[in-house]
Amino acid sequence: MSGRHFLTRRGIALLEFSSASVRKTSPVPFKTFTANVRGLTISRDYSSTSTVDVELTSIRYKNHVQRGNFSTLQPDDVSFFREKLGQHRVVTEQSDLAGYNVDWLRIVRGSGTVVLKPKTTEEISIILKYCNERNLAVCPQAGNTSLVGGSVPVFDEVILSTSLMDSVLSFDEWSGVLVCEPGCILEKLNDYLLERDFIMPLDLGAKGSCQIGGNVSTNAGGLRLLRYGSLHSTVLGCEAVLADGTVLDLMSTMKKDNTGYDLKHLFIGAEGTLGIITKLAMQCPSKPNAINLAFIGLNSFDKVLTTFKRAKSDLGEILSSCEYIDAASMECVTGNLSLKLPIAQSPFYMVIETSGSFGEHDEEKLNNFLEEIMTENIVSDGTIASGSTQVKDLWALRERMAEALLKDGYCYKYDLSIPLTVFDELVQDMRTQLGEGAKRVCGYGHLGDSNIHLNITSETFDKSLHNKIEPFVYEWVAKHNGSISAEHGVGFKKRDYLHYSKPNEAIGIMREIKNLLDPKGILNPYKVLPDTSSSLKL
Repeated sequence: MSGRHFLTRRGIALLEFSSASVRKTSPVPFKTFTANVRGLTISRDYSSTSTVDVELTSIRYKNHVQRGNFSTLQPDDVSFFREKLGQHRVVTEQSDLAGYNVDWLRIVRGSGTVVLKPKTTEEISIILKYCNERNLAVCPQAGNTSLVGGSVPVFDEVILSTSLMDSVLSFDEWSGVLVCEPGCILEKLNDYLLERDFIMPLDLGAKGSCQIGGNVSTNAGGLRLLRYGSLHSTVLGCEAVLADGTVLDLMSTMKKDNTGYDLKHLFIGAEGTLGIITKLAMQCPSKPNAINLAFIGLNSFDKVLTTFKRAKSDLGEILSSCEYIDAASMECVTGNLSLKLPIAQSPFYMVIETSGSFGEHDEEKLNNFLEEIMTENIVSDGTIASGSTQVKDLWALRERMAEALLKDGYCYKYDLSIPLTVFDELVQDMRTQLGEGAKRVCGYGHLGDSNIHLNITSETFDKSLHNKIEPFVYEWVAKHNGSISAEHGVGFKKRDYLHYSKPNEAIGIMREIKNLLDPKGILNPYKVLPDTSSSLKL
């Protein structure tokens, strides 16, 4: 059985295989399920009708968080903003405010009464200087796709949206360095680069609505981190406006700049608590000439680990993504979104992507790898796609998972870094902890960077269930030397659990940095840093 036999003449391969046989097919069988997943790009939509039933954060967590000693917005403040921005870039209508006050998961809701939409760094500087002098709290907001309550107000903070700062300022095709504004939609940036034979170094399920400024502010990870690293390695420079309106120019387009403290890293992952990013320089990789995707089923988690280890060894430099999905997660995405599972049901699934510059070489490596793990009975069933349409259709089964979970009702979502060997152990322990109280407990995530997404659902928000999950899950993670946040950030939801991942000395230094750059604490208050007097137990 030779790997080259797996390809069609058109170079768009669909290989379905099992332990009993290998058969080559045309792309036609994919038509049985692609119609249901054509909308792969997830644009997280918000409407006023979908937000009114979300309990106010200030009420749900009334014993956890108290409004800071900030000023209350006055008519004169709104008049000032309209003078500087114009009538149409200052939003005050209640019906228009709803989507800015509620997060996509519908777990937190603020009561902000104004949204500001600046277009330039200078306008943000003017706004922040004014708010700092008036002691008005500010909630920076990009695409509002945060999964930890980091991008919406907790109380009545002024909402500062970067959505109109969406220009590409330059692109150097020699170095692959992109310079852009923070409001650029991730997918649009990727489309822009594709036309120039480059791609963005990160890829997220919410790429159709998330903004690059928000991605950097939360240090988002995503599906390409295994190949291209974190944003700490791909962001070369940034410009940020501090709380008092000071514009801090850290814009370098050089990969090497060894001159003192590298201050840009303070703003990567700070979630807008130290300053608002207004410009970015990013190192972008060349577009791969060939992309192949394998979707496989496995009968045990040990076989998942074996397959991942073999993939790193056998696929080497062309391995670009390696994802894991358990059966409960797959049942959710196929059942709730009416998507078709292209292979036989299995206890576990993996998505393995390769990308490289030489198609025949990559195809041969992938086919040889699949042949070997199939012959050794490591894999029970699978399919492989080559060609953009089929690749997108298979990725939909992974990327639409968050969307599918919301169909269950309320979703308790945990983005965790733990050792690979205990991924499934965590899921099983959580099922034991919750018993019949949860509608669904499932796990999926990024094997390449030890990042599991643990999800629990119930029909509606359940305080007793919530208190069984937390702090149990964070104690479990700490016991295994993991991190309570792998890529989603800390936001509001995790701030008081930060000590499970960081020592008190480190948290103390974080407070000192916050006090230095934002003495009045107006930037995204109640986020990231813990309030030592509170507890998230409800």
